[in-house]
Amino acid sequence: MVRGEGQDVARKALRARRAGPQPPAGQQPGRPGYKRTSFRHWVDADADGCTARFEVLIAEAIDAPAVDAGCVLTRGAWYSYYDDVVVEAASELDVDHLVPLAEDWDSGASGWDAARRQAYANDLDAAEHLVAVTARSNRQKADRDPAEWLPIEPVRCRYIAEWTAVKRRWCLAADPQERTP
Repeated sequence: MVRGEGQDVARKALRARRAGPQPPAGQQPGRPGYKRTSFRHWVDADADGCTARFEVLIAEAIDAPAVDAGCVLTRGAWYSYYDDVVVEAASELDVDHLVPLAEDWDSGASGWDAARRQAYANDLDAAEHLVAVTARSNRQKADRDPAEWLPIEPVRCRYIAEWTAVKRRWCLAADPQERTP
C-alpha cells in the first residue's frame, strides 16, 4: 500500500478529476472466476501482421523501429513513463493494460461477454489504455490499483488521470479506495 505523501498526491489527483462523469460506484466482488485467459489479448484486429502489443510498441516509439516480416521489431527506442527509463530493445518492454485485467474483472468485466473482454484487452482507440513500459515496472505494478501502487512521483497525476479515463471509457466500477478523497 502506498502511504504518506504518495497517497496524498493520489487522493488530490482523484479529487481533481471528479469534474466529469464518474465510474459507477460499487463494492467489487473480488476475483471469483477470474482467469487472464478470459480476456483474449494481443489479437491482430486489422490483419496487418502486427498484434495489438506490437501496434502499441510501434505507436509509442520515440525512435521508430524497423518493422520486419512477421512484425519483428528491430532497433528503435521507447520511453517508459512509469519509471523514467529509455529502452532500446522491444524485448525489454511489456505492454501494460493501465487498468489491469484482474481489476477490470473486479470492476464489472466479469459480466461482459467474450467479445467485449477481447475489445477491452486490445483497445487501441485510447492512447492511455495500453502503455509500453519496462517489464520491471509492470511486474512491480502487477494487478494493483492506485491505492496500492503508483509510478514515480512526477507522473502520478498523469497515471491517475489515465486510470480514471480508462475506467470511465469502459464504464467500470470504482472501489471505495479509488473514490476516497
